[in-house]
Amino acid sequence: MKKIQKLVGEEEKLRMPIAQGLPWTTDEPKCLIKPPVKKNTIPIDLKLHSDIRAMERAWFAHQVAEKGRLIKQYKMERERQQKLEEEEEIKRLRKELIPKAQLMPYFDRPFVPRRLEKQPTVPREPKFCIPRHKTIKCCRMSCNDMSGPSQLQHLPSSIEKAEALYKNRILQ
Repeated sequence: MKKIQKLVGEEEKLRMPIAQGLPWTTDEPKCLIKPPVKKNTIPIDLKLHSDIRAMERAWFAHQVAEKGRLIKQYKMERERQQKLEEEEEIKRLRKELIPKAQLMPYFDRPFVPRRLEKQPTVPREPKFCIPRHKTIKCCRMSCNDMSGPSQLQHLPSSIEKAEALYKNRILQ
């Protein structure tokens, strides 16, 4: 136990710093010279891109507004000119269009229309049959039923030819 107390006591002594005094001299302690003071820094004006862009945008907006104002002024001037021209035209027409008496028709020579020399139109009988190239296979029989008896004589041979061509195409 004594050894432990002795070790703890030594550790405490080591923890305490030992003050070292100035050397034994007759000179007074020297005062250090202060370093020269630097001048205050002057901040440089920053030019942000957003500020430059805002100035350009303001200038552009001003140009657009000026152009719009000029166009509006031009339109108003043109409308005013057109209105003046219309008024002048109306005045001129009113002067020209003085009502005048119409000539009386001659009742001693009444109007008699002449007969036309053109021949009247000869009516034709309508064709209710759909042309062969526009019909589908299932509708051919109904088309044949609607056609007249004069066409039935020529149809069987033409139908057989068309069916033969159709079968040849399918086989190829």
